[in-house]
Amino acid sequence: MHRVGSAGNTSNSSRPRKEKRLTYVLNDSDDPKHCAGVNCLAVYKSPSSDHSDYLFTGSRDGTLKRWALGDDGATCSATFESHVDWVNDAVLVGDKLVSCSSDTTIKLWSCLSDGSCIRTLRQHSDYVICLGAAGINSNIVASGGLGGEVFIWDIEAALLPVSKSVETAEDESSNGTAASGNSGLPVTSLRSINSSSSISMHATQSHGYTPVAVKGHKESVYALAMNDTGTLLVSGGTEKVVRVWDPRTGLKTMKLRGHTDNIRALLLDSTGRYCLSGSSDSMIRLWDLGQQRCIHSYAVHTDSIWALASTPTFSHVYSGGRDLSLYLTDLATRESLLLCMEEHPILQLALQDDSIWVATTDSSVHRWPAEGLNPQKVFERGNSFLAGNLSFTRARACMEGSTPDPVYKEPSVTISGIPGIVQHEVLNNRRQVLTKDASGTVKLWEITKGIVTEDYGKVSFDEKKEELFEMVSIPAWFTVDSRLGSLSVHLDTPQCFSAEMYGIDLNMPGASEDHKINLAQETLRGLLSHWLTKRKQRSGSQASANGDMSSGKDVTMKNHSHAREVDGGVENQNVVLPAFEFSRVSPPSIITEGSQGGPWRKKLTELDGTEDEKDLPWWCLDCILNRRIPPLENTKCSFFLHSCEGSNVQLLTQGKLSAPRILRIHKVINYVVEKMVLDKPQEGGNGDGAFTSALPSVQSQFPPGGDTVLRSGSKPWQKLKPSIEILCNNQVLSPEMSLATVRAYIWKKPDDLILNYRLAQAK
Repeated sequence: MHRVGSAGNTSNSSRPRKEKRLTYVLNDSDDPKHCAGVNCLAVYKSPSSDHSDYLFTGSRDGTLKRWALGDDGATCSATFESHVDWVNDAVLVGDKLVSCSSDTTIKLWSCLSDGSCIRTLRQHSDYVICLGAAGINSNIVASGGLGGEVFIWDIEAALLPVSKSVETAEDESSNGTAASGNSGLPVTSLRSINSSSSISMHATQSHGYTPVAVKGHKESVYALAMNDTGTLLVSGGTEKVVRVWDPRTGLKTMKLRGHTDNIRALLLDSTGRYCLSGSSDSMIRLWDLGQQRCIHSYAVHTDSIWALASTPTFSHVYSGGRDLSLYLTDLATRESLLLCMEEHPILQLALQDDSIWVATTDSSVHRWPAEGLNPQKVFERGNSFLAGNLSFTRARACMEGSTPDPVYKEPSVTISGIPGIVQHEVLNNRRQVLTKDASGTVKLWEITKGIVTEDYGKVSFDEKKEELFEMVSIPAWFTVDSRLGSLSVHLDTPQCFSAEMYGIDLNMPGASEDHKINLAQETLRGLLSHWLTKRKQRSGSQASANGDMSSGKDVTMKNHSHAREVDGGVENQNVVLPAFEFSRVSPPSIITEGSQGGPWRKKLTELDGTEDEKDLPWWCLDCILNRRIPPLENTKCSFFLHSCEGSNVQLLTQGKLSAPRILRIHKVINYVVEKMVLDKPQEGGNGDGAFTSALPSVQSQFPPGGDTVLRSGSKPWQKLKPSIEILCNNQVLSPEMSLATVRAYIWKKPDDLILNYRLAQAK
């Protein structure tokens, strides 16, 4: 997934502004499962015994999900979709869920809502990696990320109504996207603490709320933790030290050294006296903040520690990380045991009564028995060992084959995910993408419909790619990545409008042989057909009856003088062609950005028609509402037509020819037949026959040495076997090849293409 900055240039640079990108994320099914690794977990304890507890999961697929927990399973009850990149962490603050993402934002949600975002906070300039929340003073949340940025947020203050001027600018009351938090602007006028210079902020930010900026980190922050009252904050990251702060002032109170690698996990006890840290040096350290020193170190892992969770009394710690192992350690006696083994590196842990939830780089989440309320019961099973105090002791023990057996072999509950896509290849036809997921399954996707057309099962990806190879050349009108675990298709103007195809090749009903289709324009029409229908319903405009969306006239469009109107070739311009119909059962999600509010993400079917130029790129609206696309470049192919050596076939015209890149060779054959004159061959004469220039009046239409335009509207190709064949580099060309394909695969030179013609050779 691209960084948010790539969606558009929001700086004050005088360089030409890059237009906003439109991305759509494909879904293989309507099953509410994660399709990428799960980065974070949060357990919501229901205040009523009549209701179940909930587990919140945040994933690298960019979504959060709420799972209703039962004794023997979990059911997805809501999907929280608004982030446009990985969700990295999430914490509960009263009845609010706070999440952070690589899209540089922090989002606030109501825990028991249908998944609508209620506020988006934009202060970080880079990925937001971690959050820390106070237990009792549940309004306070700290956020940290790349670049050393740490901010302290008062969530209650951040949720206060914005000023009237901001409401007017955002138009939240009438904009469906803003209502879900997607285009909501930051509600605060943010500045760094103890500094007279304000941090750069959005032009419409106001309100007066100022989150505290914690200054002191020179490098990235990977872990944060707070005590219950919110009076103490600890942070750690790539600087290998634990920093302790007063979150009320942002001032540093101490720095603790001891780790030899990145600090990845932190815990504070309820009083704020003791701190646990886990590091990439494979060590767990227990710090006494009163004494400002490390009082114990525990060597139980053989690789980086990425997750920690403690019992309510802070007597035992659960730890997991890159070595796939989940250990339970008694902090007082140093006794430790291997609780279980995962199949993937462990990213986060969350205790729920006597169980523990484990999130990994896989899309599934497991619940394991943990005896969190009475951990000593696990040690009664035996098979424990004494944790060393040097990291190499566990590594050496592992190499010597003394790794203990896990207490539990199978999880008690599994929330299954969908295997994420790990490999992809755009096929030469530029409409299909071959993918391979984490389970090894290979599938073929139709990009212009957003569906899987073939499921090949577990076959060789490379062999299938070779099998599907086609000798065709079509411009790269989209880019694709699988950063979110599924296919994200990116459209950027004007490049996306560079690809055209003939309607008959797309099985377009009633299309003439020469009718051309712009792939990006029809894809956008298919993507936004639901939005357009909702817009028409809201507008009530009578213009919709004749297919002309006059409601688009009030949308301010740019570069009109450089755009060209495109005739869709159908009576109703709002009709979506079958080759571009997207699924309503498992609809793609849109990721894009308009003129205000920053990037947002929504399912296609959740667009309500209120989205306008504040929410969608202007060039998308211009394409859909006004049927205008940018002028196309490099759509022509220049070439010369010469007779083959030894052939007496001659044409009436000479010089350079020009034709659309997608023109088929059978059109060139038609042109040759049209422009040549054949005399009756003499008996025993040359098999090619002799041609004479019998029509000098025709030659005047093509000045000698001048450029001739070969139009795609030549006489229709006769389906009979042609009497003329076209060659390039001494290779006979298939009549179905396009000029672009010949240039890319046969000619292979930067110079103008040279084609040769001759009478077809008898086979």
